[in-house]
Amino acid sequence: MRISVIGTGYVGTVSGACFAELGHEVICVDVDRSKIDQINAGVPPIYEDGLSELLKKHVGLRLSATSDYEFALMNSDVSFICVGTPSDAMGNIDLGIVKAASASLGEALKKKKGYHVVVVKSTVVPETTEKVVLPIIEKHSGKRPEDFGIAMNPEFLREGKAVHDFMNPDKIVVGSLDMRAGDIVASLYSGLECDVTRTNPRTAEMIKYVNNSFLATKISFANEVGNICKELGIDTYEVMKAVGKDFRIGPHFLNSGAGFGGSCFPKDVKALIGKAHEIGYEPLLLKSVIEVNEKQPSRMVGLLKNRLGNISGKKIAVLGLAFKNDTDDIRESRSIPVIKELLDNGAKVLAYDPMANGNMKKIFGSVEYHSSVESALRGADACLIMTEWDEFRSLDKVFGFMKNRLIIDGRHMLAPGKDIEYVGLCW
Repeated sequence: MRISVIGTGYVGTVSGACFAELGHEVICVDVDRSKIDQINAGVPPIYEDGLSELLKKHVGLRLSATSDYEFALMNSDVSFICVGTPSDAMGNIDLGIVKAASASLGEALKKKKGYHVVVVKSTVVPETTEKVVLPIIEKHSGKRPEDFGIAMNPEFLREGKAVHDFMNPDKIVVGSLDMRAGDIVASLYSGLECDVTRTNPRTAEMIKYVNNSFLATKISFANEVGNICKELGIDTYEVMKAVGKDFRIGPHFLNSGAGFGGSCFPKDVKALIGKAHEIGYEPLLLKSVIEVNEKQPSRMVGLLKNRLGNISGKKIAVLGLAFKNDTDDIRESRSIPVIKELLDNGAKVLAYDPMANGNMKKIFGSVEYHSSVESALRGADACLIMTEWDEFRSLDKVFGFMKNRLIIDGRHMLAPGKDIEYVGLCW
């Protein structure tokens, strides 16, 4: 089938490349000319494992990119809205880009004859597809709902594993207002071995938010328990290893540490809180999930001050800047509040990340960035481990470069070593 994908960010580029891998003809659309040029050259605008190989395989054959909405819509049967949905100053979802994309699609749809399906894949709060996207498309296209299809198809992709997750899904959810549109969207995934859950758009939207909010809740729960265990001299990892054997709970997302970040969990939980407030409900549990997460990074600096006292003028190495391993994404990274607090206290920050140095430099220009662990640790008074990169699991030999071998581990990466003062955040 012929597909157009609006937005060439994380979700759009991965979805476009993977739909091409499934045999569909795909046109990616973006207003950013540099991204268009990159994709047409077979170069992904984001880092994602396996994405470069897919672009090189399909660009020029069944995958292309353009900034022309009308061309893309006229040469496709289904259009996916995959644009960003950032948070506003209050933490509520900002639908500005979704509205703009919907209006552009509506204008292009005005000139097209025949049935066309518009699918919202961006993460949006319940009722958005029906009460925001649909009316805008109707207004700008001059068409009635029965003249085109509308559906909601949330993504469940992990950064760093997005290509794998798209091609090996544990669930595919399609919410539509009519059977025809839903059937068409579901058929796009016919090459994958996974049942398709069919529902209405607002339920599909809610499934996405509940999925991410529950995972975030597990993390904050594990961190809260870890903080308590720390005070009691109990190994929280030993506790959670046993707890995770309960089939009703499972072992995943129970690792205590510096908290969650990224483009999804913080934003989605806050957006669901905002939606709850909109309908007059006070979401106490969800609010506490965010509160626990926002306090975890300060605990790292607190442990550091307990050991060193005044950290003004001290050299502090921060290992790991991306919000998780296998990505260069620093959005809501727990390293950001840690680095800010260190700088506010007069510390000199020496930072290293295998992939995210450049992105973090856009936020903290005064930080000293290094190209290796050894370089970042040289002469450091302490080291904070913030991201679960595999290369951080065996650092014993390089700690000798430090002036003072104090390690604050925020990700349970290391075991206490000889001649090292090792401090775990929650253990």
